[in-house]
Amino acid sequence: MYFLSFIISLILTLALTPIIKHLALKGKIMDKPAGRKKDWRPVPLLGGWAIFLAVVAVLWWQKEALIVGDLNYGHWLGVLIGSLLIIICGSLDDKYNLSPAKQIIFPVLACLAVIAGGVGIEKITSPVAGLVWLDNWQVPLGFWFGQMHYFVVVADIFTFLWLMGMMYTTKLLDGVDGLVTGVAGIGSLIIFLFTMTTRYYQPDIALAALVLAAACAAFLVYNWTPAKIYLGEGGALWLGFILGVLSIISGGKIAVALLVMGVPILDVAWTITRRTLQGKNPFKSADRGHLHFRLQDSGLSKSQTVIVYYLCATVFGLSALFLQSTGKIISLSVLMVLILAVIVWFWRLDKKAKIN
Repeated sequence: MYFLSFIISLILTLALTPIIKHLALKGKIMDKPAGRKKDWRPVPLLGGWAIFLAVVAVLWWQKEALIVGDLNYGHWLGVLIGSLLIIICGSLDDKYNLSPAKQIIFPVLACLAVIAGGVGIEKITSPVAGLVWLDNWQVPLGFWFGQMHYFVVVADIFTFLWLMGMMYTTKLLDGVDGLVTGVAGIGSLIIFLFTMTTRYYQPDIALAALVLAAACAAFLVYNWTPAKIYLGEGGALWLGFILGVLSIISGGKIAVALLVMGVPILDVAWTITRRTLQGKNPFKSADRGHLHFRLQDSGLSKSQTVIVYYLCATVFGLSALFLQSTGKIISLSVLMVLILAVIVWFWRLDKKAKIN
């Protein structure tokens, strides 16, 4: 089942991407020049549709395998509705360049669709407090998707913030060919390995993660530098969204996703802080202050920059497979220290350049 699903997802994405590229060219949905892009060239967008359609097609074909665990069709329907909202909104943004106020509406609705479908973070593991349950305060909402639903105040707020954070991490990270696609592929592969272990065995989640990893790998054929097609706004948002969902439905393994996405998350957090301190809107402004741009400006090529991110995601992601809660906290702390050291180093270089 796993091998065949992987191969079909791979082939479907390879076949769909040229079709999506043709449609983007025909509709003149192209990347637009921006001040931070030194080597701007017209490249078609909407590539996220190829990954999305391939993943949905394979999972629909294997739909019986998706409900062998704790999930039901209601959960997956919420994820599908949320995914459609993101992909469609992203396509509209690629075409019409929506304002930030309009852009955020669909990601918010996507998060609410997932929560309405019953997906949520019920518990987190803390090395200090042990198992912390987040679903103690519940408010009845009604009966739909075949079951009674509640607004689980703390858990649902936590879920909402987590998914929004993951989406905007991949959105802001999408500045170098193949970067988001590859990191998302590595993340989904780590989740597959994690959910195939004896202790956390979840064949349904493993299947979904492997199918996503295959689609990302196939899309990289077209998205690797020099990219022939970009993910587009919808694709970049959706990869963060679906990684966030997979980390939740795999048993609230937030630490796994944090370790895989640690470098991008910390980079985005620093970017938001830096722009805010400069008096800029962190979501409207575009600059070359992101770590991936700084690495390129320091002399690394695009492909070398992307490989650095891949290595970080792989090393820290794999560490999650072998470490317990305390070990994961230590790994996250090491990652934070490394990123802070890099940020300070670039800050000192900027300061020295201004003096000279």
